Amino acid sequence: MPNIERRDFLKLVGAGSVGVGAGFYLRESIKHPMEHLIPHVVAPEDFSTGIDTWYNTVCSMCAAGCGISVRTREGRVKKIEGNPSHPVSQGRLCALGQAGPQVLYNPDRLTGPLMQTGERGSGAFAQITWDEGLSKVADRLDLLRAAERGNRVCLLSQGVRGHLAQLFERFVDQLGSERLLHYDFDHPHTLYAANQRFFGEQRLPYYDLKNTRYLLSFGADYLGSWISPVHHSLGFGHSRQGRPDVRGRFVQIEPRMSLSGAAADEWIAARPGTEGLLALAVAHHILSKGYYQGADRADWIAVLAGYTTTEVAAQTGVPAETIVRLADAFAQTQPSLAIGGGSAGNHSNGVDTLVAVNALNYLVGNLGKAGGLVFNPEPAGPTTHPHQASYRTMLEFVEDARRGNIEVLIVNGTNPVFTLPSAAGFAEALAEIPLIVSLSSFLDETTALADVILPSHTYLESWGDDFPEPGVGFPVGAVSQPVASPLYDTRATGDIILGLAQRLDMNDVLPWSSMEDCIKDGWRQIHERGGGDVRTESFESFWRAVLTAGVWGEETHRESTFTLDKSVIAGIGVQAPEFSGASDDYPFILHPYLSTTLHDGRAANLPWLQELPDPMTSVVYGSWVEMNPVTAKGLGLTEGDLVDIESPHGRIRAPVYVYPAIMPDVIAMPIGQGHAEYGRYARNRGVNPIEILSPQMEPQTGSLASSATRVKITATGRRAELVKTGGNSRDLGRNIVQTTGAGQHSANLNSIPITVIPS
Repeated sequence: MPNIERRDFLKLVGAGSVGVGAGFYLRESIKHPMEHLIPHVVAPEDFSTGIDTWYNTVCSMCAAGCGISVRTREGRVKKIEGNPSHPVSQGRLCALGQAGPQVLYNPDRLTGPLMQTGERGSGAFAQITWDEGLSKVADRLDLLRAAERGNRVCLLSQGVRGHLAQLFERFVDQLGSERLLHYDFDHPHTLYAANQRFFGEQRLPYYDLKNTRYLLSFGADYLGSWISPVHHSLGFGHSRQGRPDVRGRFVQIEPRMSLSGAAADEWIAARPGTEGLLALAVAHHILSKGYYQGADRADWIAVLAGYTTTEVAAQTGVPAETIVRLADAFAQTQPSLAIGGGSAGNHSNGVDTLVAVNALNYLVGNLGKAGGLVFNPEPAGPTTHPHQASYRTMLEFVEDARRGNIEVLIVNGTNPVFTLPSAAGFAEALAEIPLIVSLSSFLDETTALADVILPSHTYLESWGDDFPEPGVGFPVGAVSQPVASPLYDTRATGDIILGLAQRLDMNDVLPWSSMEDCIKDGWRQIHERGGGDVRTESFESFWRAVLTAGVWGEETHRESTFTLDKSVIAGIGVQAPEFSGASDDYPFILHPYLSTTLHDGRAANLPWLQELPDPMTSVVYGSWVEMNPVTAKGLGLTEGDLVDIESPHGRIRAPVYVYPAIMPDVIAMPIGQGHAEYGRYARNRGVNPIEILSPQMEPQTGSLASSATRVKITATGRRAELVKTGGNSRDLGRNIVQTTGAGQHSANLNSIPITVIPS
């Protein structure tokens, strides 16, 4: 029994009724000087004391859609692992997914409905009942719908798939609104657009790293943050060591060495935004050497005439002989695969760059083949319209809000106040919206500005389903089931929407009493149209089997044939990247990158991940700015010196980390820290580089060109000790890191065996 006095126990038990109906500061209301975990005296009857119970469900910590197995004892979540049966995770899981229990048991969770009682952002909230909260929101929605102003309602959500996405669509449609937006900072808009232009596909293909023998990656940190890092890590490991006498070769091209670059056989530094030019130079050499003999060869030769290896070498900083070597190896090693994304897609020429990468796959004939690029079939579950909001779309939202065209905003799980640049003016625009409703589980920067908070369950307490995007070459679906009883007075996101729908008499279109019923009804339709053995068993048997396995798939694949339209070839070309800020005033290009632990900041409130060292620098907790040793020496800086990083749109301060594997005219910063809200573990820790990004856009998609901001560095004369596990980042003359063929330029990168020509 815990060491706790009876009077203290009664105080804790009675604390739940304190503050009801009265205004109070939320930060203080969820803090206790001492907290105790009180075990079950008599466990619930459906639990076997001391016996593990495992549930298969879906991870919702990022958009990859990994299957997970959750270990529980006495109804409490103890551990999360990958589901061996799920084709995405295959029994593995990243650190972000492993940290799921800290979402469920986080002491800063919102524990019930709240209403703002002071000025927005003051943190003054009053506890209310669910009936009060739902009625207040539903009454306002009903008035707008009756006045035919339903289009003044906006539902802004994190990216969701499956039947919850379908539920959102129907709900917004019944209101008479077209304002359904999904917003995620890391959504690969340019990658989708490039595949649409080149292949005519709205879905992403399957990139078969597992069976490839030669990978060219243009900026895609596939082991760290690109699309589905757990699945790509499995493919990487199999390609390297999973086949007798076959070892895949991996080449990473980017201006700053990522986790994938560190694991690759070769890391090549290319000037920011020139990756597409490099891809076209590789394509030019493939054609000039006769590796491609297709019927449209003459068209390709004509369009690529200006991308010779010599000309592109001068623009990219990659020697011509290196480009030739890459092209020969890529064409002669089969199967080979080219992928692109991340920083390469986050420039003003991002779509053209990724189209150029697709061209390489076409020219070596790896489309539809194992080890190459495989087209995904129709997903197993419901297909919804694309609602992902680009930066341009979010700016349009801001303008509509300022003009008074948005009267109700419902926010679900997204935090644009934090993940949009300050130049967007999103936080200021919220002041013009009469009613803001948040469904978040935590008080993040956007939720802090809400008028009503109707907090959602965490994903470990909720029903849902997922159909991974990109797929794995065949249709896959998975059901997300609650693995623990709700801890607080919260509700599943789908149940909140259904509760509003019931008050608005939408029962004809949204007839379900709960999200569980909605999910089950949707999977009944999947069962009815399924083939083979699926249709011979009863739905209840099928449903139990899906819940037990945690995943379901179909043995269907797409045809591998593909015909490229000649108009696509005619449009091939990559312009030089554009940057905001004059190079004389702002001499460095800022390279912000997703943290492998904190992602885009969504995991900054989890202490496990705050304490997990960054894999490339070993830094924990804070922020830092990476610069080449030559750059640091030229500025008279050493590790730990505090500097101001200033763009045309803002200034932040961080300590220097001397990082050899970055180009001299580039500085890099991880995204994830710098929260003003979001709980005790995230608040007032580090800085947010997104704040100072320029509003530069990729013109075709309207996505934020987050790698296109120039900055200047100013020393402050102050220092801050970096907290890290790796000790000193220098070898102190011990020659631990040896040069192996870096040539005359190795000194610029502190003896790491890579080749780069300084800008």
